[in-house]
Amino acid sequence: MRDLVAGMTYLAKGQRWVGRNRKQWGFGLLPGLITLVGYAGAMVALVLYADDVVDWATPFADGWDSPWLGLFRGGLTVLFFGGSLLLALISFTAVTLLVGQPFYESLSEKVDLSEDGTVHESGLPLWRELWISARESLAVLLRVAVWGVLLFALGFVPVIGQTVIPAIGFCVSGFFLTEELTAVALQRRRVPLRERLRMLRSRKLLALGFGVPLTLLFLVPFVAVFVMPGAVAGATLLARDLTGEATPEDGVDSDGGEGDDGRRLSDRAVS
Repeated sequence: MRDLVAGMTYLAKGQRWVGRNRKQWGFGLLPGLITLVGYAGAMVALVLYADDVVDWATPFADGWDSPWLGLFRGGLTVLFFGGSLLLALISFTAVTLLVGQPFYESLSEKVDLSEDGTVHESGLPLWRELWISARESLAVLLRVAVWGVLLFALGFVPVIGQTVIPAIGFCVSGFFLTEELTAVALQRRRVPLRERLRMLRSRKLLALGFGVPLTLLFLVPFVAVFVMPGAVAGATLLARDLTGEATPEDGVDSDGGEGDDGRRLSDRAVS
């Protein structure tokens, strides 16, 4: 249970860190806002053209009698829209992290700097980092999709499909959300996806304590945009825990520093 509480604590500490460093919070909002505008446009287009897409995809039903044609295509439209919305929710974090790679890299570096005065660098050019991030994000999304299909099928099982399965779904989403966010700091440490997943599996409660509350927050419209900078900051602190990096005890805390020494490091981090 200690890891579960620690995960929630890192989430709160990340929000406190950006609360103390407002410039970094504003800087970290930009990728989420850009992605949100793009997704909003896509969803509006989906609402306007979902019927046309379903009609185009089912020409064999053109000759069906009423009401079967309307029921069939209406049901497919609902499924198509619902599936697209689910995909949007699942992929929003990954796309935001990809769009905001330079922004979140900088924010994560500032958190590291505020902790011990050092910054880990991958040594890779930006295009290479973006390629690796996109490739690994796709691999994570495929894993989430497999889990999603399995849980969707189990959702039709009486009783557990309406109780246990949704809870498992939130845990799965929280675990992979934690992986996506800690990847910002761990990729700078040259930790590959397979090793990141191994580290998180060995500390499942830590990952769930961080990711599940964040998943619930992300269900509230627009909240994801505003909490994302703090989530990246908290995930950086969590990544330091996973890698066993010691935090100096001479006046520096997890929020950027208390006391004179910690305050000097925090000032350097946001300058």
